[in-house]
Amino acid sequence: ILILLLIGGLPVFPHSRSWGYGPSGIIGTVLIVLLILLLLGYI
Repeated sequence: ILILLLIGGLPVFPHSRSWGYGPSGIIGTVLIVLLILLLLGYI
């Protein structure tokens, strides 16, 4: 799961690049928040 989050957060892949900066930025922010919550033990 962590690997998928890291891959999803990187904008260098073609599928993420085709979305543009807006969606990838929003998705990246959500993934960062989820990762922080996971590390803190809230999930």
